[in-house]
Amino acid sequence: MQSSPSAIELLESVTAFLRNDAIPKLSGREAFDARVAANVLDIVERELRLAPKTDAAERDSLTRLPGIREDTFEVMNRQLCEKLASGQYGFDTPGLIDHLWMITLNRLSIDQPGYSSYHAAIHNRSQP
Repeated sequence: MQSSPSAIELLESVTAFLRNDAIPKLSGREAFDARVAANVLDIVERELRLAPKTDAAERDSLTRLPGIREDTFEVMNRQLCEKLASGQYGFDTPGLIDHLWMITLNRLSIDQPGYSSYHAAIHNRSQP
């Protein structure tokens, strides 16, 4: 069953209200706090929109790392952290660097999609 409006549409509406109606009428600390709130809502919206795809890609990548048993997402990430902390994984571990780059870029696509270094990294990774 589809409900309308969606959570993403609700977030977009509240963010638009803050930016177009509320913030122009505010000043000082209240305007700053409202801009921060609008930015937080943008992050939540991107998380809702992008996380299913980025989480699936991360899970798939984790399953290809040597020695990671398929389990819950949380357990697989814990296995990765333990292997990194213990020194079992290093720069020469097959797939590790690609995995770490992927999760970093995926996180930036949600948290800071306008970050210039993010755009440069995306551009550089798409070059042959």
